[in-house]
Amino acid sequence: MLRINGSHEAGGVEREGGGGASVGLSRGRPAIGRLRRLPSVYLVLTALLWIKMALLRYFTFGEVAWRHVGADAAAVAALASLVALILPGRGRFVACWLFDALVSILLLAATLYFAHFGSMPTYTALLELNQVPQVQASVQSTMNPLYYLYFADLPVWAAARFVWRRRPAIRVASAANRRWLAAVALVVCAGIVATDVRQGLGIDNELAAADREGFLSYQVIAAIKANRESRQASAADLAQTVSEVDALQASFPYRNSANAGAMPAHFGEASGSNLIVLQLEAFQNFPLHLKVGGLEVTPVLNKLADESYYFPRVYQQIGQGNTSDAEFMANTSIYPTAKIAMSTGYGDRALPSLPRLLQREGYKAFTFHVNDVKFWDRNRLYPALHFDQYFDKPYYENDRFNEFGASDEELYRFGLEELTKTSAAGTPFYAQFVTASSHFPFKVPKDRQRLQVPDALEGTQLGDYLIAANYTDYAIGQLIEGLKKEGLWERTTLAVYGDHYGLQPDDNDPKWVSDVLGIKYDSRISRMNIPFIVHTPGQPSGKRVDQVGGQLDMMPTIANLLGKKPRDAGIVAFGHDLLNIDRNVVGSRYYLPTGSFFNDDVLYVPGTGFEDGKAVSLDTMEPVNDLSPYRGDYDYIMKLMGLSDRYVRLLPKR
Repeated sequence: MLRINGSHEAGGVEREGGGGASVGLSRGRPAIGRLRRLPSVYLVLTALLWIKMALLRYFTFGEVAWRHVGADAAAVAALASLVALILPGRGRFVACWLFDALVSILLLAATLYFAHFGSMPTYTALLELNQVPQVQASVQSTMNPLYYLYFADLPVWAAARFVWRRRPAIRVASAANRRWLAAVALVVCAGIVATDVRQGLGIDNELAAADREGFLSYQVIAAIKANRESRQASAADLAQTVSEVDALQASFPYRNSANAGAMPAHFGEASGSNLIVLQLEAFQNFPLHLKVGGLEVTPVLNKLADESYYFPRVYQQIGQGNTSDAEFMANTSIYPTAKIAMSTGYGDRALPSLPRLLQREGYKAFTFHVNDVKFWDRNRLYPALHFDQYFDKPYYENDRFNEFGASDEELYRFGLEELTKTSAAGTPFYAQFVTASSHFPFKVPKDRQRLQVPDALEGTQLGDYLIAANYTDYAIGQLIEGLKKEGLWERTTLAVYGDHYGLQPDDNDPKWVSDVLGIKYDSRISRMNIPFIVHTPGQPSGKRVDQVGGQLDMMPTIANLLGKKPRDAGIVAFGHDLLNIDRNVVGSRYYLPTGSFFNDDVLYVPGTGFEDGKAVSLDTMEPVNDLSPYRGDYDYIMKLMGLSDRYVRLLPKR
């Protein structure tokens, strides 16, 4: 008869009979049965993590691509083996449970991140977790009850632990034996992962890399690429990089040869005027000149566009820093790296900027935002851009408009008071206003709503968005009236643009949006399309400029109208003056994968490379099958973004 000792710490197995003689088993030579027991908890951990990686694929890509799950299996096996090497023999069950819970939390965070931003997060996104409490309502609105499946196994772990403690147990193998087995598994699985990573390093499209190589291997790929870029930048020279930028941009036909070298059109039209720039939260271009229920959604902006330079074919180019990246671009004309919020990663630099350009002419530069200045590390960004002063949350009366606090009306009321005092002192000013009243999830208090949407839109995200856009428009009208009352309107250039898209693609089917609004709406082209309007003092008539552009082009365009040349202040602009180019190409690598670009004809989005990418006509919003005309633009924009990254890394620290 074989009797199994019930203690986890027992020394062996005893065989009864034959006078009660017992046979002990060597600690260094575990029995076959013990070897089966040895890795069980780690095998369970591996299986559970693999299932959760499949869940992540389903929630992010809409399917489980079984041809790619092998990469997930190798990665999670390597991870579990590493855990087995690190964890002690005692308490390994609880430790595995805690590790599984931690991974579940990270995968939930990655899923919410993807649902909100449309991009697969890397480890650098963890640096922005402190931003979550500031946008709690936005995060909650993207929560799907199915996401809790990541945690479905945790109660089962607890139940299994309870049962396991009550059953007779076989002594596990020695720690040395356990670690030897784990080391073998780690080496084998890590070799498989390394092979996948090498293949993934050649894929610029982040979503394609994450889909093909798996979430864990994608993190390794991101780390390796970041390390390569850092080493390349450290070995480079700023002056040489600027020369390379100049040479590359000179190779692209932004202007027809007949116009090259001529005095820029509209140069200095607004020379000597004040400058106010309004960055509108989550503001797309389609609400302009749109009517719902017979009412204009944006009557103020419609009138302003008709009387100003209106650029209807401008597209967002923000990176991981979202709204703060839009501020960064509009003031520097430098590409965000899309690997970290520029305020966080480069807030320690002395950034060549629009404030510095205007301060050379005696301007004071201010920025106004109703949120805490630490949100998105703006307390670092604003000194880096060289604003003279910022006015954040404590300066405003909190009328509790939304989760950020004060309304756009309060933002402009306070800002106008400050600007009036500055102007009275005889000092020209540049004022940046960052609005928040149209922030996702677009809930405007009932007593502030001024637009009644049709029944078909009532209670929908689209309906809420239009109501928020209408309120934002109304508040701009209040600012303009205030400027006129204070005698500042005829001495001020006003620029308005959207920071990024508002409508969430998963909640707004393009066909439904098109049908209910009577417009043509594309899930990428229309979503990334933001308004850009510049009104100069005494402008005799409006002008619609159909040149394609991006947020990088805003600062050079405004500077030209003010009669300023960025290079005079040492500013290397990666964008161009939209009033003085004949063709353009603007890159994007967040919300759209790296290698995507808008040119005058199409939106191009790569696959694993250029050849398997896709292009869509900006005019018809229909697929374009022949990609060959766009290969040069793809190669050009990839080089330009790489040089931009190197340039910003090499800028001196302040």
